[in-house]
Amino acid sequence: MARLFVRIPVVFSALCVLAISGSVLAQQAPPGPASTPGDYILLTIILRHDQSKTLEEINKQLDETGFWAKFPPEGIKVESWYIAMGVGHIVTLRVPPARLREVNRSVEQTAWKAYRSEFYPTYDAREIVKSLREEAIRKK
Repeated sequence: MARLFVRIPVVFSALCVLAISGSVLAQQAPPGPASTPGDYILLTIILRHDQSKTLEEINKQLDETGFWAKFPPEGIKVESWYIAMGVGHIVTLRVPPARLREVNRSVEQTAWKAYRSEFYPTYDAREIVKSLREEAIRKK
């Protein structure tokens, strides 16, 4: 019983510290635009053209697998979709972490044979780079 009374002040003290630090953290400036919310990740997928095939053969393969209907899966937001000449498609998706496997499977089931795929977790550093550049120019 004596051990219980010793632990109560320790637990109470820890809770007080957490409450105080929580209010201090809440007063700090919000993170910059490069931070990614916890409800999604940015995922860049590079779909490299299989250059041993003609564009007609690639498109036929994509039609047969239902690529355009199945990728990206329903509800996954496309942040950007570029075609880089000599490379292929560069697609950045906003993906809830719980749906990452679903995105991977949609590529495996519909894009393979037409493309080689590469996946990269991504973040938006535009504002950080802009700030660094402006600071460097000011220093000149």
